[in-house]
Amino acid sequence: MDRVFVIRPVLNTDPQGRTEQSRLDEAVALTAALDLEVIGSELVRTPVARAATLIGPGKVHDLGARFEAAQIDLVIVDGVLSPIQQRNLEREWKLKVLDRTALILEIFGERAATREGELQVELAHLEYQKGRLVRSWTHLERQRGGVGFMGGPGETQIEADRRMLRDRIALLKKRLEKVVRTRELHRAARKKIPYPIVALVGYTNAGKSTLFNKLTKAEVLAEDMLFATLDPTMRALELPSGKKIILSDTVGFVSDLPTLLVAAFRATLEEVLAADAIVHVRDVANPDSDAQNADVLKVLGELGINEAAREEIIEARNKIDLLDDDTRTWVMNETARRENAVAISAHTGAGTDALLEMIDRHLRQDARRYSLRLPASEGAALAWLYRQGCVVERRDLDGVIELRLEMNEQDRGHFEKSFRALDPYPAAQEAG
Repeated sequence: MDRVFVIRPVLNTDPQGRTEQSRLDEAVALTAALDLEVIGSELVRTPVARAATLIGPGKVHDLGARFEAAQIDLVIVDGVLSPIQQRNLEREWKLKVLDRTALILEIFGERAATREGELQVELAHLEYQKGRLVRSWTHLERQRGGVGFMGGPGETQIEADRRMLRDRIALLKKRLEKVVRTRELHRAARKKIPYPIVALVGYTNAGKSTLFNKLTKAEVLAEDMLFATLDPTMRALELPSGKKIILSDTVGFVSDLPTLLVAAFRATLEEVLAADAIVHVRDVANPDSDAQNADVLKVLGELGINEAAREEIIEARNKIDLLDDDTRTWVMNETARRENAVAISAHTGAGTDALLEMIDRHLRQDARRYSLRLPASEGAALAWLYRQGCVVERRDLDGVIELRLEMNEQDRGHFEKSFRALDPYPAAQEAG
């Protein structure tokens, strides 16, 4: 196992928010997600970013001596390194150096499980490599027997790699276009299924997959590990009203998510854009919960979800079981004052019933009321209405069933296309 040291450069110009120590801790957790042995970590303060090495030459020398003494194989720099900075640090330390972007790319490369995910990760990797003149990992190396970022072609391979990169990127883009078209067809097919889609989003390791498993009785990988889930998973779920939905577990977000990955995973993350409701799973036991919340909302904004839509997001405040009694009481009371928030523990199941009821109400908030006289012989139409949880009131008359219904435009459209037209509820009663 490679011996790794993690450093986080701290510049005077860095924006304030979460603590630098918490950012370093996250970088260590990201590194551990690759099953690497973290020997040590350190905040490295530097007044300004040096063009050649990012940090000052004295600190570069001191760190190099320590790395040699500790027999370090790999250094993770929790920041963005230019190709020149990466090359110079590798020469000074005689070690392989990865920045935050490369680290996250490597994690995504190991976690992607679907063909689309693999293509997206590979494309992001190669786009990242285009500007790198250093010995670095590419998927092409695996074809040549390479072993990830820790191996790499020699300097004599650079020009050959450039040509191979360009050709491979062009090929991947063509393959991804086909995959995206297939996904669009699948999404169009799902729209014909009269089930709304509810997407779980949140910071990585916030507990989305644990919640997904608890609600759907699925067995999605759910571990105390950053980026345990990368490819979206969907399962059917019945709400308290009887209405069925499709619940989608999505990739976790992280601060400073590489732009390359936001673009590469856009097709995957578009599942969120197509959702009828979004549930933001927050880890309220994490000291940086507020900062993580801001990061998630920022990424959602970058995906095209406007501010008004973000205000409609349901917030599932998770991991209350990890809070002490006083903090838990404060969180529960503060959450109760918010219309779209609920305190839960995905691990114990506490609050999950209230979450399902909140999702139910959210999907009904734009519903209208309709009346329908249905011949008793039309059992298929009646069964459909009950499966969708649309029946508010029922009266059985002589050979006729008189119904009062509550349904949104999507449900109404599906019903009228498959069965018969609906009569609006009397206007005076609809307001109630």
